[in-house]
Amino acid sequence: MDVESRQGPKGGDTMAASEVSVDWRGRPCGSRKHGGMKAAVFVLGIQAFEMMAIAAVGNNLITYVFNEMHYPLSKSANIVTNFIGTVFLLSLLGGFLSDSYLGSFWTMLIFGFVELSGFILLAVQAHLPQLRPPACDMMAAAAEGGCEEASGVKAGIFFAALYLVALGSGCLKPNIIAHGADQFQRGGDGDGDDGGDGKRLSSYFNAAYFSFCVGELVALTVLVWVQTRSGMDVGFGVSAAAMAVGLVSLVAGVFFYRNKPPQGSIFMPIAKVFVAAVTKRKQVCPSSSSTTAASHADGHGGGGDGGKESVWPPCTPAEVEQVKVLLCVVPILACTIVFNTILAQLQTFSVQQGSAMDTRIGGGGGAAGFHIPPASLQAIPYLVLIALVPAYEACFVPAMRRATGVDTGITPLQRIGVGLFAVTFSMVAAALVEAHRRRHAGLLSIFWIAPQFLVFGVSEMFTAVGLIEFFYKQSLSGMQAFLTSMTYCSYSFGFYLSSLLVSLVNKVTSGDVAGGGGWLSDNDLNKDRLDLFYWLLAGLSLLNFFNYLFWSRWYSKSVETTVQVAGVGGEGGGGEQQEEKGVDEVNMSH
Repeated sequence: MDVESRQGPKGGDTMAASEVSVDWRGRPCGSRKHGGMKAAVFVLGIQAFEMMAIAAVGNNLITYVFNEMHYPLSKSANIVTNFIGTVFLLSLLGGFLSDSYLGSFWTMLIFGFVELSGFILLAVQAHLPQLRPPACDMMAAAAEGGCEEASGVKAGIFFAALYLVALGSGCLKPNIIAHGADQFQRGGDGDGDDGGDGKRLSSYFNAAYFSFCVGELVALTVLVWVQTRSGMDVGFGVSAAAMAVGLVSLVAGVFFYRNKPPQGSIFMPIAKVFVAAVTKRKQVCPSSSSTTAASHADGHGGGGDGGKESVWPPCTPAEVEQVKVLLCVVPILACTIVFNTILAQLQTFSVQQGSAMDTRIGGGGGAAGFHIPPASLQAIPYLVLIALVPAYEACFVPAMRRATGVDTGITPLQRIGVGLFAVTFSMVAAALVEAHRRRHAGLLSIFWIAPQFLVFGVSEMFTAVGLIEFFYKQSLSGMQAFLTSMTYCSYSFGFYLSSLLVSLVNKVTSGDVAGGGGWLSDNDLNKDRLDLFYWLLAGLSLLNFFNYLFWSRWYSKSVETTVQVAGVGGEGGGGEQQEEKGVDEVNMSH
């Protein structure tokens, strides 16, 4: 049994109910009419266009915050990382609302319009000078006391628009992945074309990442170029238009979707298991089904303790199993936080790093010729990945499948590990290039920073896709969106950790650079020590990889033990005994 890819216990009433898929009218789905790739392509459409819209804003936001809102460089970087961190943290809200009350389609539709309103408000503010601080050159004004920062109503409008985008995008992201994956049956009752085998589901995750790459590539080339040449107001407007097209794509597929009905609060079953674990912590697990039957005949088997009947209904084996999975996956999730802290640098300091280099194609100085927007350097890995992802699916997976016997080539945990190891070299490349740039200030071509983006892109193809596939496959039906949203928490914590590290490094290293500030305290990278900060992150990344090796081995052993001991899947009176055993296992895990 592939313990990483198990679908949870089968056979319970909760599981059977939550496996039901319905069409847009609430009727049972037809195996040929609904779902499959013909439905998933519409979901891939909103993924590409939504990513296009928000990537164009997020990846070049530091330029707008610094040059137009006039916040200092370190504060601008923190505004961007806090914004992106909030996007991913709010994915928990989107997953909860979808699984509990709204369903994935309605959650995407409602919050898609929330995100669209945020883009429109950003475009309006960027277009009207009276809603922004007076124009000012931040670099030239540094020696004269600086420019006027955005404050009051102007700052309020900016942050309101920014966090409308965060709310909408955060609630969309886990549902895009989960709704697309829901189009492929995880059971065996499909028609065979798009039924529940793991290979097709894994192929969908690769297709979703390909769609993500296309959206990122267009955002970082066409849309960032529009922002640079035509102004941020036009750029934000184009993002709004892209978001609108994505919503059209979502609605266009409504007749083909398999929809998983919401199951009510997803936290209630989890709470039941923890209550049972506490109340039964001193009970001895029954040695036989006859003992359990006698206990129930005496009225002591309803989840209570000391002869008192509990007001909580008894836990099912499926609910106990899901709680154990939730507890076990937390260390795996935590090991990807540093990975996303590195991503935060590529969207903030690396963009400013490119701004301090020669951006003209062909080298040399002067204003003539075509200048590459620094944020567009982030398009390099996605340009490569658009070719690499299909090659991964067509060549790497079949080759590794023959070597390992695993349907997906390598397991999701192995895929995550490859990416966590590779990402260290992104920061090594960034540190070496920054040290070289400091020695050749203003003369080094912007293409020197391409390797750090390229290495990260390849590592992200392994880690990001592996993490989403891993979490989706651990979830019971009815919790896919919420489990998927947990993967985005890693992004959130990674960006928040970036903000914390920037502030902490500045505090600890104050006095180490000219002027008495820290490594990242100046608005001039030629005075800062960004190279040393990159080396710090490279070291943290390497330590994090070895930490991941420990926890991934622990997870595999824990799940194998759980599968062997829990004995889930039985029926009749044995189900109660499985509940007792499962609750005891939750107690032992503490």
